[in-house]
Amino acid sequence: MINIKKSQIAVMNIQYKYFPLEKFLDDAVENHVENVELWGASPFFHMEDMTWQDIKRVRRAIESRGLKLICLTPEQCVYPVNLASPQEPARRRSLKFFEDHLRAASELGTDKMLVTTGYGYFDGSDHEEAWKWAREGICSLGELAGIHGMTLALEVLRRDESNLVYNLPTLKKMLDEVDLPCVGGMIDTIPMALAGESPKDYLEALGERLVHVHFIDGAPRGHLAWGDGILDMKKYLEEFSAAGYRNCLSLEITDARYWMAPSASVKQSVEALYGELI
Repeated sequence: MINIKKSQIAVMNIQYKYFPLEKFLDDAVENHVENVELWGASPFFHMEDMTWQDIKRVRRAIESRGLKLICLTPEQCVYPVNLASPQEPARRRSLKFFEDHLRAASELGTDKMLVTTGYGYFDGSDHEEAWKWAREGICSLGELAGIHGMTLALEVLRRDESNLVYNLPTLKKMLDEVDLPCVGGMIDTIPMALAGESPKDYLEALGERLVHVHFIDGAPRGHLAWGDGILDMKKYLEEFSAAGYRNCLSLEITDARYWMAPSASVKQSVEALYGELI
């Protein structure tokens, strides 16, 4: 039985990189989606280019359409951001990057921000040090998140994106070591599938510490619109339902095939999802 509600679905703006933010927000409304996740990157929300008034303008654009911002996701895989960098200046800059976005997220009216650990050298030569730097960075951000009434959603990445947190065991290890109530875990269904894992695995291991999900199709790689990949959406929804998952499932559709016509990818995915939901 599937009891996930339509009010738990969110859409993300990452495939709208060549369009105005307003186009994305209007598409969310047109497809009867109540929640949005904001990809923090140019041209939408690049902090280095923004003023206080710009942040307020983005909040007004979201709220004036009756939408709720459920998470700010600063771009941190393409930009030179790495909490676990072996270079101290890079770690310091990365920490400030996340601190600035946390404060901005609070001003935007959301209570959640996505964060990743970064990575060490892929030959493993600095793994212990990289893990330590990542843990210290997440701890520091978690303390700041608590001050602002925010929750950090720590995302699992693919093995070719991070050699620190890349599956359920490494995520749970990091969460246990950080041990802060305002730092939770999150699933991206693509790294999850590539690791041979399922939502049930995460739900059983983390319970209410699972605070966010990027819910997309894949083959199994690629962040695709639902129906363009091979993942079992219905089975995943059944597992979330059985565990009583109450947070959002967010559509992070990133594949370049959608960049010229992003609206269709949202419509396709939302129609597929709504066909299964109550």
